Amino acid sequence: MPELPEVQTIVNELKPLVRGRVLQEIKVLTPKMVVGEPKKVYGQKVLGLRRRAKLIIFDLSNGWHLLIHLKLTGQLFFLPPKAERTKTGEGQNRFTAMIFYFDDGSRLLFNDLRKFGYLKILDEKELLERLKKEDYGPEPLEPDFTLEKLQKMLAQRPNAQIKPLLMDQSFIAGIGNLYSDEILFFAGIHPKRKVNSLDDTEIEKIYQGIETILRQALKYKGSSIDTYRRPSGEKGTFEFHRKVYRRKGERCFVCGTPIASLKFGGRTAYYCPTCQK
Repeated sequence: MPELPEVQTIVNELKPLVRGRVLQEIKVLTPKMVVGEPKKVYGQKVLGLRRRAKLIIFDLSNGWHLLIHLKLTGQLFFLPPKAERTKTGEGQNRFTAMIFYFDDGSRLLFNDLRKFGYLKILDEKELLERLKKEDYGPEPLEPDFTLEKLQKMLAQRPNAQIKPLLMDQSFIAGIGNLYSDEILFFAGIHPKRKVNSLDDTEIEKIYQGIETILRQALKYKGSSIDTYRRPSGEKGTFEFHRKVYRRKGERCFVCGTPIASLKFGGRTAYYCPTCQK
């Protein structure tokens, strides 16, 4: 599933392409993925594009919003006027769930192999209620996410294991399996450690890891290990900089120990048994 760096990259790259454009139509090819009435937003200008956690939000001129979640395999591909495919060859196919048409002839394809993603068409009140219901935690790259704030948050969850806690969207928004592994490797913390076993120095390293890893992933436009692609169809390249995620059996870049894995429910954590204590 795309995490914060992937979703933010999509928002960053789509924003200059669709902001100011008028949404003329949404052609729905997979009705089960749409909640709300598309016609309510026809003829509306895109005022802005933003991210909350792993959600993409289009703000429209009539006060309504398009809320998109890509889930496991969703992709958004932008086609300029008269283009049938992106420069990497991505276009409409049997996995295209919906098509957004804009007034200049450009289109946005929402492709989804598994069809778990969704589009919700919401007014302002419905959007606020939806975000409140999701109960997302703070955004880790916002200025108000300080070390002191993280310390206080952790103090409220003393018995939690650190790996699943970092992935808990009600604790911190946007971090998933890949980046929690890389953050904990950066910090030298074993994924099964409980919060109450962490000292101040270790918590500070986790905080630094969140900032460093997420910003590095943004720099490289996310990770295209699975189905994630940028709106242009191009891949992100952070996967070439990962240290532990999906590297089981390969040598640690720091100490040479084979990378190990363990299960947290249905999720797999990857870590170095020597570097992470």
